[in-house]
Amino acid sequence: MQATTSILDALKEHFGYDSFLPHQEEVISDSLAGRDVFALLPTGGGKSICYQLPALLRPGLTVVVSPLIALMKDQVDALRATGIAATFINSSLSYGEQHQRGRELLAGDYRLLYIAPERMMQPSFLTFLRRLDIGLIAIDEAHCISEWGHDFRPEYRQLAGLRPQFPKTPVMALTATATERVRGDILEQLRLKDPAVHVGSFNRRNLTYHVRPKKGAYDQLLAFIKQRPGESGIVYCHTRRGAESVAGHLADDGVRAAPYHAGMAPRDRARTQEGFTRDDLPIVCATVAFGMGINKSNVRFVFHYDMPKSMEGYHQETGRAGRDGLPAECVMLYSAGDAVKYGQFVDETQDPALREAAREQLNRIVSYSESRECRRRQMLAYFGEAYDAENCNGCDNCLAPRPTFDGTEGVRKFLSCVFRIREKSGFSFGITHVAAVLAGSTSEKVRRFGHHEISAFGAGKEYTQAGWADVGRQLVAMGLLRQNPARMNAVELTEEGMATLQEHRHVALAELRRDQAVAVSADLPPCDETLFERLRALRKTLADERGVAAYMVFSDVALRQMSRQYPADESAFTRISGVGASKLQEFGARFIAEIAAHLRAGGRQTFEDEAPPYSVRTDRLGETARDTLRRFRLGHSVEAIAHERGLASSTIFGHLAIAAEWGEPVDIDRLLAADQQQQIAAAFSAVGWANVTGTRERLDNAYDYGLLKLYRAVKGPRAKDAATATAEESASPSARDLRKAESHSRSPGLAPSPAVPPA
Repeated sequence: MQATTSILDALKEHFGYDSFLPHQEEVISDSLAGRDVFALLPTGGGKSICYQLPALLRPGLTVVVSPLIALMKDQVDALRATGIAATFINSSLSYGEQHQRGRELLAGDYRLLYIAPERMMQPSFLTFLRRLDIGLIAIDEAHCISEWGHDFRPEYRQLAGLRPQFPKTPVMALTATATERVRGDILEQLRLKDPAVHVGSFNRRNLTYHVRPKKGAYDQLLAFIKQRPGESGIVYCHTRRGAESVAGHLADDGVRAAPYHAGMAPRDRARTQEGFTRDDLPIVCATVAFGMGINKSNVRFVFHYDMPKSMEGYHQETGRAGRDGLPAECVMLYSAGDAVKYGQFVDETQDPALREAAREQLNRIVSYSESRECRRRQMLAYFGEAYDAENCNGCDNCLAPRPTFDGTEGVRKFLSCVFRIREKSGFSFGITHVAAVLAGSTSEKVRRFGHHEISAFGAGKEYTQAGWADVGRQLVAMGLLRQNPARMNAVELTEEGMATLQEHRHVALAELRRDQAVAVSADLPPCDETLFERLRALRKTLADERGVAAYMVFSDVALRQMSRQYPADESAFTRISGVGASKLQEFGARFIAEIAAHLRAGGRQTFEDEAPPYSVRTDRLGETARDTLRRFRLGHSVEAIAHERGLASSTIFGHLAIAAEWGEPVDIDRLLAADQQQQIAAAFSAVGWANVTGTRERLDNAYDYGLLKLYRAVKGPRAKDAATATAEESASPSARDLRKAESHSRSPGLAPSPAVPPA
């Protein structure tokens, strides 16, 4: 295995980052050691680097199984821009082009090959692959292999035959979304041998989640978009017709939007996707066919016009927002009608096992939508992750919890109405119908079943029909009612509900919803906005010249850093997130010149917080960091802990730094003498506490990156005691987390696409 410094040096040289995101280093180290690896890392968590970096540090070809042509092209373009020899073979190439790339592969011209699963398992192609020196097989979007997942693809199931074909080749499986059941299915289907399993946090802290009752859906969407002029977003619709209709209405109202769905001609889909990724088209209205191949980093919102079908799908779809680490919003419009409609589709599923799985998924997303509890906590719990904070400050239920009131009388009326309706008809009805009866509706359905004759009819004049429907949803969430999927989600009394009715129990309800608006998005981190717009224009020009997406040149995070720090030379420019050797050579002079021209035209701005927070923290310390801290407190040295746990010393330093940031006492005196600490403090003060790379260079590279980060966490200006850290975590993240993103985005950028260089 390569030395840790080599891994870090390669990360900086090729991708422009000074440190790894959580689990990246461990995944890479295990892969370089020749182990099979399963990595479940969140969207935006840097999965690609987990196999791209080993491809540079080990002999042989890395073969990447990827589901979509667009995804292959984006990845290959990005790698070529960093000087890494990569290619793909798929149906977008002519027969001659495919053969030419085959000859180049045999000649050893590439380090990475991207391939679709169906081609990968063709007998003739397998024969060809066996002629190559393959060092690693990486399977991206591995959840597609599981029929228990939200995006099962039969062609992925064929990959179960890979292991017999390449018994000695290490395999890496990667995904961003998988329940424990799906994880087990992936490991079994791919026949991974004693795999190293790495599961990252599912928590996307920069995302804010809203659920709103669906009432005047198009007006809700239009008002939301009008509040966010110029921002990129995805609007998910359940049907192709819906995507086209919504996009057409938006265009009529002056919003640049276009549809995307599987029924469109390939060239039309490609045109929409290209316009979106190149910042020419801000809004795409799409079915779930759109997204997996989109690596666009600056999507500021995902709006679900219709309810998603599962928590897994919702997590993955919302995960396409804010990949750059800056704030983004996720909004879902929910209606019981959507749930009933989806339930009908589920009931038509022929396979009993798939029908059961789909019904379970639907019930979970309905429960999530109707709950008054923290949405982040519910989402993480679905994936088996605990979230202990009382208030996440990142969902509608935490940001604006509805006040409660004594709803005993209303609850009794609703439960009694459910009982009387069943007594009258012999079967149950849905929430909407119960609400109509209570409100005294004389609709045809109410009269046809004689429900205008029961005692509960018109007994609920204190609320509107929509208000009563809200009461019903709350009672389902509280477990006093259950929805029967076999009867189109008709509501029935549970034992708890019957006891509440009979025993006259007091029940608190949340204030009934009236305001259907969605909060305005949080502010982006402060920077020189005039310069930022100049740099955005330059980025667009350079991207168009090279035929790539704008975000592939530099992410918004990088531009905002430039617009705060005003780098004036190459040394300063390399300290911008995402600037590696290739991008420095290709773009450095142009951006430095643009910044200098801006400064000549106007004054430099200053900001209250010149040093953004310097580490990406998870929402909990985590078992692996806690184990490191425990061993350190028992007196074990960093080197001993690294040896005991099979990790690099820099990883151990990283664990201790995370612990220190969380307010855990870490004895830095055990690691550094007083004069060393003074020397390090002076170096940080000279170049800035946010600049680890510059500090290390100033100290002649005498100290480990991880040790410097640990010192900063313990002694830096942002070091806090445990109480302060806890208080900060429960404060609004609108500015804190956003500034964090400036120094920790991991969206690989892209320079030009030259001809593939030799390896």
